[in-house]
Amino acid sequence: MIESFTQHAIIINVETAYLPEQSDPDKKRYVFSYHITITNNDQQPVQLLRRRWLITDGDEQVQEVEGEGVIGEQPVIAPQQSFSYTSGTVISTKVGSMQGHYQMQTDDGQTFNADIEPFTLAQPNALH
Repeated sequence: MIESFTQHAIIINVETAYLPEQSDPDKKRYVFSYHITITNNDQQPVQLLRRRWLITDGDEQVQEVEGEGVIGEQPVIAPQQSFSYTSGTVISTKVGSMQGHYQMQTDDGQTFNADIEPFTLAQPNALH
């Protein structure tokens, strides 16, 4: 599934995938990857400083993940350029969702949150 979100001239595209080879439904372990592309359509560079995720499973159990950067990086994204990365999460149900934000900083020191609206994590054929 692919979804896009735009804020402060930052476009965030999300593509998710279920990873059956890493999942074990009998043990309530459902593994998903998410591929994020962050595009800077602003006139100045921005740096991704922090991330915050709320990961909700089908039983409404919420995991909160916060930290510096993404995948060990705090990338600077030049105007009209993109940064992409892939990460993953584990939930205990075949359907869930994620949402959150990236804390970004402009070249002139202004910080803002680029929100990531809720997107779905779903085992194939789990949603009708």
